[in-house]
Amino acid sequence: QVQLVESGGGLVQAGGSLRLSCAASGSTFNIDTMGWYRQAQGKQRELVATVTSTGRTTYADSVKGRFTVSRDSAKTTVFLEMNGLKPEDTAVYYCNAKQFRSYYWGQGTQVTVSS
Repeated sequence: QVQLVESGGGLVQAGGSLRLSCAASGSTFNIDTMGWYRQAQGKQRELVATVTSTGRTTYADSVKGRFTVSRDSAKTTVFLEMNGLKPEDTAVYYCNAKQFRSYYWGQGTQVTVSS
């Protein structure tokens, strides 16, 4: 089992920046992809960005050029650097980790961008 704990959400004005962190604990060997998804009120959960254990990244078109996903050297913590935030980025952001055929989720952290 893998436990994921997110931190770093909050309230920011449009154009501002936030950095989210997600630390994995428990049985963390062979975690492959880690990343971030978000769910705005009344909408479905969507992919934001992911990074594999080899460093390959994927981004949603809506965040390309503004957000950067990365992992620490131990590959158990994933970060999301968010710049140029827009009101439409407001959502609950969830950390996700893939290990073998299992997927794990964090509890979510709220990001609110005011206009």
